[in-house]
Amino acid sequence: MAVSFDLFGTLVAQDRPTEPWDAVATELRAREVSVPEDWEAAYRTSHTDLDPGREQSLVAHVRAALASRGVDTGRDVVRDALLAAFDAPVETRPGASEALAAAREHGPVGLLSNCSLPGLAGRALAQTELTVETVVTSVGCGWRKPHDRAFEVVAEELGVAVSELVHVGDDPRADGGGRTAGVTVVLTDDVPLSAFPGWLEER
Repeated sequence: MAVSFDLFGTLVAQDRPTEPWDAVATELRAREVSVPEDWEAAYRTSHTDLDPGREQSLVAHVRAALASRGVDTGRDVVRDALLAAFDAPVETRPGASEALAAAREHGPVGLLSNCSLPGLAGRALAQTELTVETVVTSVGCGWRKPHDRAFEVVAEELGVAVSELVHVGDDPRADGGGRTAGVTVVLTDDVPLSAFPGWLEER
């Protein structure tokens, strides 16, 4: 058996901008990037055709949004602006450390997080005392939960079949989607992190 945990909303809490296009625009301007007047429309428009479940890097999306308005900006500049816009303080959720420790007693442990910004998950973890060796993000593997492939990737990384994977998360749609892949899903609304060690023992 192996256990994967969702990160944002499950192990940690982190505020996100309510109007992300404005936060991104502020950081782009701080780096002397010419932000189009209709930036909100450009940011909220898809500029790439993706298969269902596929993830696109937010860096690539923002660069495409700028290019659609005639602005050509380097990848590193956009990445730095995005990290500045989204890299807010995080708070470890109650029971997270204990849940991870209990899971390690039963097998390998990893993270499976929907995160389209490279580096953001690592920065969030670095603000905590949580340690997880295997981290799979949607931008890293190319697939977003609830797509089966996302769960298959983390199972492969942990060295187990998907039928041997327990996934813990807070989102009934994204995390709950693991059931279609044959994963045992534990939602924190049903089993809080503080109760997860006991759930494992009774399993």
